[in-house]
Amino acid sequence: MANGIGQFAIGASAIGDSPFVWKDSVYSQYANSPVILQWLDYFSQWVDANDVVDMFYDLLWNVDTAQGYGLDVWGRIVGVNPGRVIPINPTKYLGFEEAGGTANDNYGHAIWYSGQPFGGNTTLTDDAFRQVILAKAAANIWDGSILGLNKILRTLFPGQNCYVTDGLDMTMTYTFTVPLSPIQITLVTISNVLPRPCGVSTTLVQM
Repeated sequence: MANGIGQFAIGASAIGDSPFVWKDSVYSQYANSPVILQWLDYFSQWVDANDVVDMFYDLLWNVDTAQGYGLDVWGRIVGVNPGRVIPINPTKYLGFEEAGGTANDNYGHAIWYSGQPFGGNTTLTDDAFRQVILAKAAANIWDGSILGLNKILRTLFPGQNCYVTDGLDMTMTYTFTVPLSPIQITLVTISNVLPRPCGVSTTLVQM
């Protein structure tokens, strides 16, 4: 496998058991051209395409093993916006007016502000971004049901007890039984990964 795009360690691959046959990849309109077939035959005698095809499959085509640039391409394909770099929700601090907003909360629920910047940006790791891609791909074909949305939540937050409930009044609630990290909160509240029906408001609850 590769340590990064452009640095490859030739070895195990998902499709290496089947040798690459160049004749099977020639378009039908060129299959009867003796000149083109001769060029490809000469080329295949000097270049072994098996390793190249394996690397392409492992690092770009297969979302389960893709890395770096390959995952960035998958993110654009399924429509992950803004991509691998996401803004982090600011930590809530004690506020006296308009408590309960994005950056402040009421007494007993938040800490004093000490002057640090509100939020920032972070870059998702390959493993984290892969989960986001799979969740967004599922959201693209979501059937609009609570059952389907709960499956997307379990894809995005594997191993966590989380679920969504329908308020039956144009509202729905995401419930998490464990505290979420700032990155996870951003994925739920800001990113376009989790689908939301038009006109339905959402609420995030952490137990």
